[in-house]
Amino acid sequence: MIEPVEDIFSNLSFESISIIAGDIMNRFVNKEFNKVLIVYNRFVNAATQVVQTEQLLPIIPAVSTSTSSGDYLFEPSKTEIVEDLIPKTLKIQLFKAALDSFAAEHGARMTAMHKATDNANDLKKALKLSYNKARQAAITNEILEIVGGAEALNS
Repeated sequence: MIEPVEDIFSNLSFESISIIAGDIMNRFVNKEFNKVLIVYNRFVNAATQVVQTEQLLPIIPAVSTSTSSGDYLFEPSKTEIVEDLIPKTLKIQLFKAALDSFAAEHGARMTAMHKATDNANDLKKALKLSYNKARQAAITNEILEIVGGAEALNS
């Protein structure tokens, strides 16, 4: 079990995510985990967030659509390149997921506040209309009382 990290979004940085990713990779290499999945909210737009699940480890190789079987010379060796790139790629994937979740949360908050503002404005209009009707009724009653009193004095 990985220790919970509180307030990760208060100081969201690549360095803080790299530490978490490094811990996850070490535990995977030490066979504490068989598989590492990440579940996060993918930001689509301010009103839409999609729950996304991605497998970080073990890495699933992409199916190559290239028919080229050219022989390339790699320097440093293929192994060195892969050993250097995989940790960086996993850290970037985790950081991307954290940023997406952060953006999705802000989008959801913005949408909720917009709806709350719309509801408050609707309530304000309804209360203003109700107040104006009550005020108009009170004015009408006062006018009727004045007219009624004047009629009583005249007769």
